[in-house]
Amino acid sequence: MKTDVSDAALRQLADQVGEAARSNRQTLVTAESCTGGWIAKMLTDIPGSSGWFEAGMAAYSYEAKQALLGVRPQTLEEHGAVSRETVIEMVSGALVHSGATLAVAVTGIAGPGGGTEGKPVGTVWIAWKRRGGYPTAVTFHFDGDRDAVRRQTVAAALHGLAELMA
Repeated sequence: MKTDVSDAALRQLADQVGEAARSNRQTLVTAESCTGGWIAKMLTDIPGSSGWFEAGMAAYSYEAKQALLGVRPQTLEEHGAVSRETVIEMVSGALVHSGATLAVAVTGIAGPGGGTEGKPVGTVWIAWKRRGGYPTAVTFHFDGDRDAVRRQTVAAALHGLAELMA
């Protein structure tokens, strides 16, 4: 079964996350690479999001991941930007560098180039974490063009946030 990743479906997911954050008195931060701030955009499109959305960081380069999120250079050198190790450091760093109580981080290869045999286009790592808790990281292998991979990443990230607050 294919997940609906239309604008309307993403908006509905973001509304769900926003309502859960508001009612559970949670605040959110995003750390985004391959989505370039799309998750933050979906969440801040919701009127009243300033009550529960703390910050969004779009960090594409190795340097930005290090400076904004505290990802260690050794992690990037040994595992690459698209890895479990990097996304865990991203999600943890997002919480350290913000006042939020919940974080989501994404890093992946949206294409059309950049893929390798070991990490083909569509490979995406997403991590979620509560302040004071342990991170959860999941790898996805999405199909389609750049837009499709990014839409599926946004949907999966929002689904995970909704589940974290359920």
